[in-house]
Amino acid sequence: MRTLSGTLLALASTAIPAWADVAYHIDIDQPDHHLAQVSVTFPTAQAGSFKVQMPNWRTGRYTLLPMADGVRKFEAVDDHGNPLAWQKTARATWSVELDTPSEVTVRYQVHATELGDRSRHIDDTHAYLDASGVFMYSPTFRDEPLSVALDVPKGWRSVSGMDSKGEHHFVAPNYDVLVDSPIETGIHQDFAFTVDGREYELVIWGEGNYDTELMVADLKALVAAGGAYYHHDYPYERYVFMVHATTGVRGATEHLNSTVIQRPRWTFAKREEYLSFISTASHELVHTWNVKAYRPQGLVPYGYQSENYTPLLWLAEGGTSYLQNIWLVQAGVMSVDEYLKDMAKRLVRHQATPGREQQSVAEASFDNWIARSGDYGTNHSVSIYSEGFLANWALDFWLRDGDSGIDDLHRALYQEHRLPGAYDNAKLKALLTRLGNRDVSEFWAGHIDGAMALDVDGLLAQAGLVLKQDDEQKLDLGLSHDNDGKLTRVRRDGAAWQAGLTPGDQLVALDGQRFDAKLWSQTLAQHQAGQTIKVTVFRRDRLMERELVLGSQPKGKAKIVPLDAVTPEQKARFKAWLGVDWPFAG
Repeated sequence: MRTLSGTLLALASTAIPAWADVAYHIDIDQPDHHLAQVSVTFPTAQAGSFKVQMPNWRTGRYTLLPMADGVRKFEAVDDHGNPLAWQKTARATWSVELDTPSEVTVRYQVHATELGDRSRHIDDTHAYLDASGVFMYSPTFRDEPLSVALDVPKGWRSVSGMDSKGEHHFVAPNYDVLVDSPIETGIHQDFAFTVDGREYELVIWGEGNYDTELMVADLKALVAAGGAYYHHDYPYERYVFMVHATTGVRGATEHLNSTVIQRPRWTFAKREEYLSFISTASHELVHTWNVKAYRPQGLVPYGYQSENYTPLLWLAEGGTSYLQNIWLVQAGVMSVDEYLKDMAKRLVRHQATPGREQQSVAEASFDNWIARSGDYGTNHSVSIYSEGFLANWALDFWLRDGDSGIDDLHRALYQEHRLPGAYDNAKLKALLTRLGNRDVSEFWAGHIDGAMALDVDGLLAQAGLVLKQDDEQKLDLGLSHDNDGKLTRVRRDGAAWQAGLTPGDQLVALDGQRFDAKLWSQTLAQHQAGQTIKVTVFRRDRLMERELVLGSQPKGKAKIVPLDAVTPEQKARFKAWLGVDWPFAG
């Protein structure tokens, strides 16, 4: 039997034998009720207990999910069709008893409504099948070649990044490729194109206000920029962009040879909305190299039954966020002005996130499996995506001071630590020290292991830029509330925090005047920063009063603009950073 380390990165380009050891079959027989019947036949197993499992999480989302809850009517039979005794021994593990060696076939019903989790979804128009939420595996045969056959309603088309051996029939070299190659089957709009010798497909499920001609043109430019970034060294031969234009969910997930992007169906037309979509597409494409072709040691190999810990998600995820818009600028899809507008928002959000003073990006990476959002997350934590983005920006400029750059880092990781290899803190530090031509320890302590002290002004100035805040101020209470006046967030050390208010408090009155969400802004307009007001709230159903000293913040949006005088060295840093010439006059 092949070892996992030897076959983990048998990507879509790997030749598949004419036979397959493990045979999967799914019959989508009740799409109106989100139900399908699944069977898996495994090769001859030894006598004793034979374990089959469904993953407890899916790749690309570092959260344990109740995948096995969608499974019912489990049964197992031997190679003669005789029932086998079995019992469930853990949340997603079944143990089948074999008196003698035999092939094993397990059958079960799966219920699929987890569209937002991007694990499984079946309805009367399509099915999205991520193997982690649909197809069980046996650790004994995890490395063996497999086939997947689908029975689907008439008129449906099945698409996957896996190799196809006929209509509704796919093959993969092992379970790790299957679990990272989702299947989209149903009624779609399909667009195929070729760039740099690679085949691509855009598959759209659902109606929406998207412009398919624009999407295809920009995706062509994007994949060309991505290929150029890695000097035309690709980890795939074929790639599929799956787009769900739907209602109520949004998000995206990277996979080995494809991505799924979900957006509300009417959020494609406006320029800002479209940029959000194409930036997401870029993010997931970057992941095809960064995470899917090389990734931190804690994620190699994937352990599907429990958490996979690493302190390096700030590079795996935050580094991907950092590259996504740079690729779009280099592709000519996003203008420099649009890039800097997004960058300004990120910097303002960073400065307004108290958690940046309490948690490092390394800590956030390790703890991402238990990360909480909301008030506590903002006040005491950072995001591996947004704060990781800025850590990578600082790292990029640190490397460029040593005549290198973040692009050299990613190309080196791809060449030197490609799967089945991996990198850890020690290997990454050694690589950075080599590329930066100096010891990375000081930078690492101040930006990675410690709460990040980001020199925003200094970094921007290196590229001839400055962050401009609006001189005009507006009142700032340091809180957020819903339409009923219930506090949802209280920013640490802000005005409401200092007054002792907390999420869950119910606003009742401001200086004795009844709270009205519709009139809230007009009420505040009667006050000035520095003024002390009385805030009345309900807490635990009792009326309370707190004195609050009003704060202030810039009224308008921040902008990144050129410095008044820019040197050739600053223009050169700008070009090295974004890959385009200085676009401003002067």
